[in-house]
Amino acid sequence: MRRAYYCTAMLLLLAVVSFSFTKPSPAAKPPNIVIIFMDDMGYGDLECYAGTPWHTPNINRMAAQGMRFTYFYVAQAVCSASRAGLLTGCYPNRVGINGALWPTAPIALDTAEQTIATILKQQGYHTGMVGKWHLGSKVPWLPLQHGFDEYLGLPYSNDMWPVHYDGKPYADTSANSRKNYPPLPLIEGNKPLKYIRTLEDQAQLTTIYTERACKFIKANKQQPFFLYLAHSMPHVPIAVSDKHKGKSKDGLFGDVITEIDWSVGEVLKTLEENGLADNTLVVFTSDNGPWLSYGNHAGNTGGLREGKGTSWEGGIRVPCIMRWPGKIPAGTVCNKMAATIDLLPTIANLCGASLPARKIDGVDVKSLLFNDPDANPRDELAVYYQVNSLQAIRRGPWKLVLPHRARTYKLNLPGYDGFPGAQPEVDVPLALYDMRRDPGETLDVQKQFPEVVKSMLAVAEKYRHDLGDDLTGVKGTARRAAGKVQ
Repeated sequence: MRRAYYCTAMLLLLAVVSFSFTKPSPAAKPPNIVIIFMDDMGYGDLECYAGTPWHTPNINRMAAQGMRFTYFYVAQAVCSASRAGLLTGCYPNRVGINGALWPTAPIALDTAEQTIATILKQQGYHTGMVGKWHLGSKVPWLPLQHGFDEYLGLPYSNDMWPVHYDGKPYADTSANSRKNYPPLPLIEGNKPLKYIRTLEDQAQLTTIYTERACKFIKANKQQPFFLYLAHSMPHVPIAVSDKHKGKSKDGLFGDVITEIDWSVGEVLKTLEENGLADNTLVVFTSDNGPWLSYGNHAGNTGGLREGKGTSWEGGIRVPCIMRWPGKIPAGTVCNKMAATIDLLPTIANLCGASLPARKIDGVDVKSLLFNDPDANPRDELAVYYQVNSLQAIRRGPWKLVLPHRARTYKLNLPGYDGFPGAQPEVDVPLALYDMRRDPGETLDVQKQFPEVVKSMLAVAEKYRHDLGDDLTGVKGTARRAAGKVQ
């Protein structure tokens, strides 16, 4: 009896011990997501990329604590199209968006398209946007109709206002169509909060955005959140608050970058002070390269060719830094290709959200974030511009530039102090570049590598069949219509 009792007791003890070890731990809290999106910031505008004359200690710290990408691309090198790609995970021409939408544009991002905000809201996230939207200027095309719970910002670019380059309103006799634009509205929710009428008003935008972003973080620290902070700077007209004037010791543009660095520092500090840093992925990147025709009011490409509004590297390759302490190895550099359209599927994976029902083009690059040496989730990228012109293919170390007509910044002197220089167009011939050895796209090697050209032309045909190509008259089979503004 005693032996039987002892055996029974031991079995019960083992069962209790076993249960204590196998009992599932509480579910990990889903990560917060912060995307800081710059406007017209070039690959060479940050100290941690190109050794700039101005100091950016907060962005430097973010890079030191996270991962810096050296081959990070936008979906298209211009405002609205780039933002559509970022938020939907699609090439912008797939969702019917191209170029930069004017305040009176007849199209907008269709509300049937799911965004990062949409899929995260379905997962229980509180979603907020601060800054430049540029995917539809009125209800029902504003952020609140695209998955965001909160919004404060400009509905389009800060240069889309009835004000001349010198900061003075256009005269009634001016032939410039911008004289008929409405005052630039700062929108809260779905309604104008105030109007941006002067350069002095523009100088407050970075501060206004930053303060609202930090307020959003503090207010939502008890629940998972997604914050999309889309700065208006350094898009022209550039302006800086009094507290940052002269700080860079390198002119107005340097001061603007210095203030952006301050903004990044405030966001990081708010996350840290509220105990959120270790459970927050912060992404810092830009919508396209610099608008070089504005001279000393524009950034630089760090030696890459051309700039905004082109399919050369200076237009489509942008700085990108990602930080998630304890998850992304500190001080790492990723030399693999990735793109803004990859953020949606990557974030969906990290947060346990479902992908959109409609076809997307992004790929999950989580393996790159976690520094898997064998990972290479994105091996190719189609480069479209204009309405639907396939202008280049990036694949592996190669870039095949397809014949097209494009602006160039090389034939005229740039502008100065807020006034633009000319942007003539030139014919661009077929060319092949080795991005490993020739990041400036100076040496056409198609004659040395005809088989590479042949294989990449086949890739181009694949994209033409799917998305079309105005340059060859192909319509494409899988493009979706933009929303029609009434």
